[in-house]
Amino acid sequence: MDLTTWPQVNMINQKNYYTEFLKRDDQILPLRLQQEERRNRMTTNAKDRDRALAQFKPGEAPIPDMDMDLDEDVGMDEATGSEAFGSKTIVLHPGSQNLRIGLASDAIPKTVPMVIARRWDTNESEEDGGEPKPKRMKYDDGINMEPEKMFGEEFASQYSSMCSELKVHMRAHKRRVLPNSKELIVNYNKRTPPDTISEHNDPQRIDWTEIPKDPRKAPSFVAGRDALRIPDFSTPRYKLFWPLRHGWYNEHDYSQKRELYDDITVIIEEAIKAQLNLPRKKDWAQFNCVFVVPDLYEKRYVTQMLDMLLRDFGFGRVCFIQESLAATFGAGYTSACVVDLGAQKTSICCVEEGMCLENSRINLKYGGADVTETFIRMMLFDHFPYSEINLNQRYDFLLAEEIKIKFCTLNEGDISPQPADFHLRAPGQPTRKYMFKTYDEILLAPQGYFRPSIFDNSSKLRDRRKLIDRSRDIYDDSPNDPISAAQSAIIAMIAPPPSSQIPSDQTNGTNGIAVSTPLRQMANPLQKFAEQERNSHSAVGSPAPDDEDTPAPQPDDEVNGAEKELDPSLRDDVLPIAPLDHAIMTSIVHGARNDDRKIREFLGGIMVIGGGAQIPGFYSYLEERLKETRPNLAKEIMIGTPPRELDPQGVVWKGGSVFGKLRGTNDSWISRLEHDRLGARVLAYKLMWAW
Repeated sequence: MDLTTWPQVNMINQKNYYTEFLKRDDQILPLRLQQEERRNRMTTNAKDRDRALAQFKPGEAPIPDMDMDLDEDVGMDEATGSEAFGSKTIVLHPGSQNLRIGLASDAIPKTVPMVIARRWDTNESEEDGGEPKPKRMKYDDGINMEPEKMFGEEFASQYSSMCSELKVHMRAHKRRVLPNSKELIVNYNKRTPPDTISEHNDPQRIDWTEIPKDPRKAPSFVAGRDALRIPDFSTPRYKLFWPLRHGWYNEHDYSQKRELYDDITVIIEEAIKAQLNLPRKKDWAQFNCVFVVPDLYEKRYVTQMLDMLLRDFGFGRVCFIQESLAATFGAGYTSACVVDLGAQKTSICCVEEGMCLENSRINLKYGGADVTETFIRMMLFDHFPYSEINLNQRYDFLLAEEIKIKFCTLNEGDISPQPADFHLRAPGQPTRKYMFKTYDEILLAPQGYFRPSIFDNSSKLRDRRKLIDRSRDIYDDSPNDPISAAQSAIIAMIAPPPSSQIPSDQTNGTNGIAVSTPLRQMANPLQKFAEQERNSHSAVGSPAPDDEDTPAPQPDDEVNGAEKELDPSLRDDVLPIAPLDHAIMTSIVHGARNDDRKIREFLGGIMVIGGGAQIPGFYSYLEERLKETRPNLAKEIMIGTPPRELDPQGVVWKGGSVFGKLRGTNDSWISRLEHDRLGARVLAYKLMWAW
């Protein structure tokens, strides 16, 4: 080494070296920007106070103290001007069926269907050979089967079993049950023809979206509520696209993920322009955005939404909040077990002291739309007079939702052969008034929440991961989407045993039909808790072994959320479906981690929200089912609703607006500068939960 003038570098002493790299706050960009912002604010306040003192005259009112810290004393909008508090913050809560949007200063959100209609060769009802929904079975010559055979033997047997169980339950509760009720309504529905009403005599006729007959003048897309009002057989044709289905990206209807992202962008952009009266996109830089994400989110979804909000929309700052946490903010609860029944998914999560308990999160792939479809199948089974109903047609889809809201109930006192009617309003046709009778269909359809095998789950996993792969760790390439012990327990109960050999065309995966009925008997999640409770009252206990070689009993892995991690492929190939009462108990046990006090607290603070639960008698019925599951804790179980007469469908959005106005949330805001420099890595520093 003496033959060169190059400086020598001594070996590092591995036992005695130290570094401060990324160990101080000023070395992390998001934290450094916060400190600089706070320092600049203090400097500005000091200058303003000095200027006010210089201009102060004796006898005037004393100068208020202007040394305020935005994080502790005032909110963002309150400190910037005289405008309404929260008027510069937009709150977005997208769902599978509806988008709720509004300013944080608004009392209630505006609801926009999460759908876009684009010019296409065919509409959605003409695809797949015009196959109607719900799907009917046909004979070999193409003629539809009788209503009793139209949906297969499995549905017929389950439906008959539910009818028999309902009769037994009603007789046990001393309710009157007519022996020939089914025959009465079937005969009535068979022989009742519709009445025709001319359009000028219909006071509630629908104003359909007008499409110019000249294709050159027809718009390329229509978003929101107007898209649902486009006639099915318009010229030119339009096809409806729903970018989000069952809480996931809708990869089945798209051939490229860029088209999927563009549709989400267009729907939100049109909603902001129309609902918030902000037509100029250049003004959006003055606004901040609170975006509500699912409890069990996918990382690619969050990062894509962050990029869209900051780059495509140009918002000043963005922050994220989870749905269940937002629900507690909106309702004013400190801790609760939040059950959110949406249109196509049901989420359950325990919230304690402003944090979602990670191991309690459950996401089930059924909701109010499944109840609507099942209700129509049951009505068709009983000779519904409008036998041509097709949920793929827009006016039939709106009609089915209207009928479900009007007639479905979970009050057994309302079960009797009752006459009913509805008006069918189709574009270009006179209004038709149908008379029919209902019996137990109005109660058995919502009972599908507790018997989800009655739902049609065959297409919910179709084309899953066709366009967008799961998020993976950049170091070991392993899937890194958030997981939950409760969700893993649900999937493990449904998934077939590893040793079983199942043909590829019968698996519950992307290439087959989703298994809706669990293949194994679901265990009671509180069974081990009950055993421990019984053992605690034992008069004499067994002494601990003195031998050091005798292993001590280990705590139950399942309840403590430490069970063996499932194969990542199971999370995409197994459809999470479970009875609602069982799923709630599973979430509470995993969230409480076998703590008796917490279990009782969560059972006494179950808050049910969402549009899927707006069925008369749902809360009392759910409470009854939970008490049957756990009789010794029946006094502790209580189903609550959002206070202050809040709409259960808007509680999550309301919580997002409250979060956007909180004085201590400045640490959660992500600016354009931070995103440009760090990309998705900034989420690890900004989110309120572990990314």
